[in-house]
Amino acid sequence: MYVLSVAQSYQADRDAAEAGVSGLQLMEAAGQAVVYAIQGQWEKRPVLILAGPGNNGGDGFVVARLLQAAKWPVQLYMLGDKSQLSGDAAANAKRWRVKVLPLADALERLIDLRADDEVIVVDALFGAGLSRPLEGTVKSLVELLNIKREEGSTPPVVAVDIPSGVDGDTGQALKGIALEADLTVTFGHPKPGHLLLPGRKLCGELLVVDIGIPDAVIDGIAPLIQLNDTKLWGEAFPDVDVAANKYTRGHLVVLGGAVMCGAARLAALAARRAGAGLVSIAVPEDVFSIYAAATDPGTLVYPFNNLKTFKKMLDDERKSTLVIGPGAGVCKATRDKVLAALKAGKRLVLDADALSVFQDAPKVLFKALKGRARDVVLTPHGGEFARLFPDLAKEQKNVGKLEVTRLAAKRAGCVVLYKGADTVVSAPDGQAAITVNAPPTLASGGMGDVLAGFIGALLAQGMPAFAAANAAAWLHGECANAFGPGLIAEDLIDELPQVLDGLFDLLV
Repeated sequence: MYVLSVAQSYQADRDAAEAGVSGLQLMEAAGQAVVYAIQGQWEKRPVLILAGPGNNGGDGFVVARLLQAAKWPVQLYMLGDKSQLSGDAAANAKRWRVKVLPLADALERLIDLRADDEVIVVDALFGAGLSRPLEGTVKSLVELLNIKREEGSTPPVVAVDIPSGVDGDTGQALKGIALEADLTVTFGHPKPGHLLLPGRKLCGELLVVDIGIPDAVIDGIAPLIQLNDTKLWGEAFPDVDVAANKYTRGHLVVLGGAVMCGAARLAALAARRAGAGLVSIAVPEDVFSIYAAATDPGTLVYPFNNLKTFKKMLDDERKSTLVIGPGAGVCKATRDKVLAALKAGKRLVLDADALSVFQDAPKVLFKALKGRARDVVLTPHGGEFARLFPDLAKEQKNVGKLEVTRLAAKRAGCVVLYKGADTVVSAPDGQAAITVNAPPTLASGGMGDVLAGFIGALLAQGMPAFAAANAAAWLHGECANAFGPGLIAEDLIDELPQVLDGLFDLLV
């Protein structure tokens, strides 16, 4: 599913009008969609509609009219005066034949609201295009509703398009203040702010509804951002050919470190489960016995005693793909091996220590990465991102996680997977996807090692880097959801066959 920026959403409305679908038709369809959503979730009860001074308020007038026609008790409160409305919003305000109450009256009504009062609040104040913080009566209303939510006494809140105060492009609450909704109804396509945190949490349940914007309009806009789901990468997902052998499925090598031995072993086992034909752990000779004794029998252990013997291993063309970073150590030796693997033209996942080791010389890494957009993935979490891209990390609070990931991928010349509860993957050409299926149980040690193994296995099987990173992030989340509470990193690996079985059923 495409994700449209706020500017692209406005463009879609304009282009739809040129294609014969008027703004009034779109506004009517949007309001009807909100009404259907309310009627589908709640029994008939009073509805308090909070309308703003723009098209979001116009949607609110449609909702009020249609709910009243369905015999729901409705009161509409407006910020400002309806005479100040223009265009489609003004036209729908004229269709509302009932008195419009000032927004300050809604504040008084909500202050007096008891916990057992059954009402619904519809937030049609400001849409995704809001660029300034909430203030005045609106700010007081939002703060009151959020306090009542914390106390467990708030009425259900339905947001039209996006909760007021949330930046539609970044998901940030402007100056930290935004309404928290139970249900958000948006139109045509989601915006980044619906999927990125904290916007995703503030939206509550997200319902994306078709309001009649022609597909040709979206195709003409050519969005570069998508929701990460199977439609994005399903066609590229590796299928085992009847004539396949272990080498055609790729030989993956994980670099093992001398201290955190478990990290490389997790990545290696994850890669085997994810379909790599052969998996080796390349380890310093002096810890070979530790790995040989502790690693599961199906994983090979390859000892080396210096950079020269490591490079000799890279001469084997069958060893097509490397995962470097999990437990590797933040040291010159790790850095040298990363540069050697890049020079050898190997497909690469660079994670953890393989990123931090370039903190003082990121340009050295970026120079070596140029032209590797299809076969190298960097997988930083927030701290590692700040070490490699300190200026972008500082800018994130202004432009958002999506934008800084896209800028990072362009700078690095390869795919960047910026980890988190709202993982963003971007390619150097600006393509990006947002992953939303990661549960909070993934916030524990070893999860990133498993993710690196999943990505490496898909790269080893020939999947392009952008598709491999997104597929692995999606599988990672699905495995965690399938297991449930009590999750540890090893459980993701055990859960993968079941998740893959369901995936292959979807892709048939």
